[in-house]
Amino acid sequence: MRLLYTLAWWLALPLVLARLWLRGRQEPGYRQHWGERLGFYGRQPASATDTIWLHAVSVGETRAAEPLVDALLAAWPACRIVLTHMTPTGRATGKSLFAKHGARLVQSYLPYDTGAMPARFIRHFAPRICVLMETEVWPNLIHQCNRYKVPVVLANARLSQRSLGKAQRLGKLIADAARGITLVAAQTQDDADRVRQLGVQDVVVTGSIKFDVVVPEAALATGAALRAAIGQRPVLLCASTREGEEPLILDAYIRASLPANALLLIVPRHPQRFDEVEKLIAARGLAVQRRSGLAQDGAVAAGTQVLLGDSMGEMFAYYAACDCAFVGGSLLPLGGQNLIEPAALGKPVLIGPHTFNFALVTEQAIAAGGAALVADADALMAQASALLQDPAQLASMGQKALAFAAQHRGATPRTVAAIKPLLA
Repeated sequence: MRLLYTLAWWLALPLVLARLWLRGRQEPGYRQHWGERLGFYGRQPASATDTIWLHAVSVGETRAAEPLVDALLAAWPACRIVLTHMTPTGRATGKSLFAKHGARLVQSYLPYDTGAMPARFIRHFAPRICVLMETEVWPNLIHQCNRYKVPVVLANARLSQRSLGKAQRLGKLIADAARGITLVAAQTQDDADRVRQLGVQDVVVTGSIKFDVVVPEAALATGAALRAAIGQRPVLLCASTREGEEPLILDAYIRASLPANALLLIVPRHPQRFDEVEKLIAARGLAVQRRSGLAQDGAVAAGTQVLLGDSMGEMFAYYAACDCAFVGGSLLPLGGQNLIEPAALGKPVLIGPHTFNFALVTEQAIAAGGAALVADADALMAQASALLQDPAQLASMGQKALAFAAQHRGATPRTVAAIKPLLA
């Protein structure tokens, strides 16, 4: 089965590279570092430094990995980390977050899963361990790690019932890959149970590392500056929205009875869609400004109805600047996004009905009173309107969200403790 998978990768490679080039028209980062994606690297001097390889596919996983990266480098002072990504936005986020570590952290793209390419990566960097974040299971990568005796850890692992079904339909390919994983550190007991069904032998429950992310002081300062630019207007943030959600949100906003001076702040999840979303807003006759268009000391115009968050790496700042936050990817069956970040900033959280990627944490946040489920975009606007016009309820829900986030911290030291024997 793996041989067929490998053959499919080689046959698809010209199309994969063509798509990479086309995506580079909107995101130039996709046209850079192609050698890394193909497993080719420049010469490097011999070094006795031990290497921990950590893979975080994109922005969300990279940000979630921050406490783990810091803890690993602190626990093993003689080690360096090679941090791999699949997307330019993930790489840019990593560069911003981890510049503080200097030469102790090296970035690269993950090579395509052809077999030969991950093998070249392993020979070049000689990692002592491979740590994959959340849901990344690559059959050839795991096979090559086993071949070169590199333990594989799936950290902060989550697996929905839907994803389990998809994996099981792939049969022996995924079953063999799962058996090649040395250790899984799962977010919840349900995640652990589903991972075991794939055939992984060693599974521990550590909780979600995302609860351990520390909000940077710089992000809080940026958020405060943005809030000053907005003024005293109530702000509803719709964060990490996905394709198809913005029209639903904008149409509901037009129909809603929000406070007259309320500002709708929309931050699309994917930067290549910023221009598209601006056109959707303008097409509805709504007055729009872009975050990138604000002067450093400039204010959001009083007549602006929608502020488009078109910047990267500022999600904490957007959460800090809002009064309540809707977390996108949940109005349509896309699985939802991480609601821990707004909760950690003490913001009331609204979330749609489709949260299968974060089911338990969503249920826990709702049970704690820090989040509320909304059935659709109209219900979102109705709930937001009620909160924005009731300061006492807004504050109470925010305090409960903050308490919920604080209660669940501690996954990072548990994960490091689970990894420690593999690095002994």
